[in-house]
Amino acid sequence: MGRLRQETDPEEAGLDVQALDRLDRHVAGHVDAGRLPGYLLALARGGRVAHLSTYGRRDVAAGLPVEADTLWRIYSMTKPVTAVAVLMLVEEGRLSLDDPLERHLPAFAHPRVYEGGTGAAVRTRPAAGPVLLRHLLTHTAGLTFGFYHKHPVDALYREAGLEFSVPPGADLAETVEVYARMPLQFDPGTRWNYSVASNVLGRVVEVVSGQPLDVFFAERILTPLGMTDTGFQVAPEHRDRLAELYGESGGGGIAPVPGLPVLGGRPRFLSGSGGLVSSAHDFHRFMELLRRGGELDGTRLLSAGTVAQMTGNRLPGGAILRDFGAPVHREPGNDGLGFGFNVSVVTDPSRTLAPSSAGTYGWTGAATTAFWVAPAHDLTVQFMTQLRPKTLKVLPELRRLVHEAVTG
Repeated sequence: MGRLRQETDPEEAGLDVQALDRLDRHVAGHVDAGRLPGYLLALARGGRVAHLSTYGRRDVAAGLPVEADTLWRIYSMTKPVTAVAVLMLVEEGRLSLDDPLERHLPAFAHPRVYEGGTGAAVRTRPAAGPVLLRHLLTHTAGLTFGFYHKHPVDALYREAGLEFSVPPGADLAETVEVYARMPLQFDPGTRWNYSVASNVLGRVVEVVSGQPLDVFFAERILTPLGMTDTGFQVAPEHRDRLAELYGESGGGGIAPVPGLPVLGGRPRFLSGSGGLVSSAHDFHRFMELLRRGGELDGTRLLSAGTVAQMTGNRLPGGAILRDFGAPVHREPGNDGLGFGFNVSVVTDPSRTLAPSSAGTYGWTGAATTAFWVAPAHDLTVQFMTQLRPKTLKVLPELRRLVHEAVTG
């Protein structure tokens, strides 16, 4: 078990102490107003933690505070870990980014694309080309999520029991077989739509490696990096460190989310999209792996060139998410952003909603967790909390205030 600690003075690291105080007071204000349960925020320069703050509760009813070793459901921040797993297999020559998906998962042979209609009257046509692994890594495969409620294919996912990405009681292999029966929203490579693609990639990792996804992650990524608190389950002796998950309730308050899966045992469904629990210490080490170009403390998982490929814009022609995305994603927050392999990438800081620097990459999670790496400032940032929001938008202001704190 590791515990994140502050390692250097903020001013020596080029951070403005008064701006950091504004940042902490702003986020703490959401806690004091009952809009967030609690949080952890860490900024590091050159790999050394220069600001670490915790505030509020990891469990409001029990009165348990957020601490440096609190465990968090990181949801979609799992996706970059899955990308690293895939890229490791690419470097070993066991996969190619241009492999047709059907080579590893035959159920995806002969994909079909939505053409019109709804429900049982949906019309499809053969896809213009196969789904490639690079399409899955960039969310340009034509897959979707059932919870969007924006497209007739979204409705087909819900009818197949996929509103929450997995049919009740199914494992990863069974779930991916259901995905394969769904039509694509568009021809592979022609549009961006955030989707279940990383679950498909997780299954590819299982098939190619011959190991369950949790075993591959543990043996090939988490243990080598010293990420001993990260996994798909929480050991009984650490269960009290796991933060409660909250949702917004009436009147601007929060309430625990009911019916969550029990994380005390190995889950049947191993989600490469959003299944991991982690700690601030562990995720700092994962960010360091990326910041240092695939190596950490003498352990190299990827080449620097592969990390550069992962963290650069891989959308066709350098496209921007707001322009290239499906209609549901054409929002101001996606302006100025490209997309790499399971991370967003700032390509035009003049267009981004929150101030940023070119080349900054990272991703977020459904419980308002976030991380980013800003190579221009040798800066890494992580924010951990546990709120599934409906209206509260914490991250744009957080990004602005972090940006203002960097002085050099």
